Amino acid sequence: MRPRLESPELKPLSTLRFDSLGCSKGGRKLFQNIHCTLEAGRWLHVVGVNGIGKTSLLRMLCGLAPIESGAILWNDVPIQKQRADFQRDLCYLGHLNGLQESMTVRENLAFTAALGGFTTDEGSIRNILARFGVPGRGEHLVRHLSQGQKRRVALCRLALSQAPLWVLDEPFVAMDDTGIQMLTELIAEHLANGGLTVLTSHQAVEIGAIPVQLLELRA
Repeated sequence: MRPRLESPELKPLSTLRFDSLGCSKGGRKLFQNIHCTLEAGRWLHVVGVNGIGKTSLLRMLCGLAPIESGAILWNDVPIQKQRADFQRDLCYLGHLNGLQESMTVRENLAFTAALGGFTTDEGSIRNILARFGVPGRGEHLVRHLSQGQKRRVALCRLALSQAPLWVLDEPFVAMDDTGIQMLTELIAEHLANGGLTVLTSHQAVEIGAIPVQLLELRA
């Protein structure tokens, strides 16, 4: 039987809102007047043609780029006014795995837990590694793993997160069918536990029976 990860305890139910959000690049307007509300237990699929600003929107959401116009509100408060608290409430997974190559897998996972303000025991780490198909790799240096194994460890980092808001930029890229199923199941568990997820993907995505909330960006 596959080890099962216990759902983390999330904070009280949260809400994310985009209010008249706009973005331009090199003097060209990418998108403007974006209005959207995402409530606990729901997921948002950001779609649009290449170059329309999907990654730019996620970067603004994560605090990696300034908000040009409009506002992003977390629990009705602009994220700029609660940077430290908002960053603790957010977990980001992008094209890169976000792993420290010179550290062991276990050290990476323990570091993830510490960033979230909690600790995790060896048993939990073993169970998570087994669940995501990399059992016995805890003491291996990340740089010695295959690309597929690194992606599985990145999923372990996501599974450890107690942040209510997950922001995922093309998380299914270069992932096999088994990995895609693992990730969609993980997101479904997160939503069932009151979390929220914002993601971009060039492919069709289904998260269990939870209906998608679409946000199509247009110039």
